[in-house]
Amino acid sequence: MPIETFLTLTAFAFVAAGTPGPNTMMLFASGVNFGFRRTLPHMFGIAVGFLALLLAVGFGLGALLTRFPSLYLLLKILGGAYLVYIAWRIATSGSLPEARAGARPMTFIEAAAFQWVNPKAWVMLVTAMGIYTDPDQYTFTVLLICLAFAIATAPCVSAWAGFGSALRSWLADPVRLKWFNITMALLLVASLWPMVR
Repeated sequence: MPIETFLTLTAFAFVAAGTPGPNTMMLFASGVNFGFRRTLPHMFGIAVGFLALLLAVGFGLGALLTRFPSLYLLLKILGGAYLVYIAWRIATSGSLPEARAGARPMTFIEAAAFQWVNPKAWVMLVTAMGIYTDPDQYTFTVLLICLAFAIATAPCVSAWAGFGSALRSWLADPVRLKWFNITMALLLVASLWPMVR
């Protein structure tokens, strides 16, 4: 892959990872509700889960889902249902978690597992594989796609969680936090739109 193509791929990865979607909305809300440090396992879970999914799609899972569309439909339904559940949890958060017993951020395992039913992740990966893989150097180009997304993911997830964390003191007011959480929940549900159309 020429360096110009890799730079274009990396730019695509930054745009794909940094634009609003389920992961970014959940990270932003987690940054507000739990702070940056407590959101770190969520951030690492996204990075690891996404790269594992990328390798699986690159080395066969994508072809399997193309051959059996009912499996893809099942993933979409599971992903959509889980996003609605997460949105409900965010919307019903009435105060910062220190004031609520049992409140916790998403764990590493939960965030990693979510990538497998994240509709935006699937669209990004299928697009990247379709555009940037070279049949003559397939394994090499799949690994370059992994590298590009690894470069892009860390700063993007950090930015969204950090921005949420920066708003934490302003949103300590229960009324502001309530409306913020409702807004984030609605945006999270709205991120399902590309999946259902």
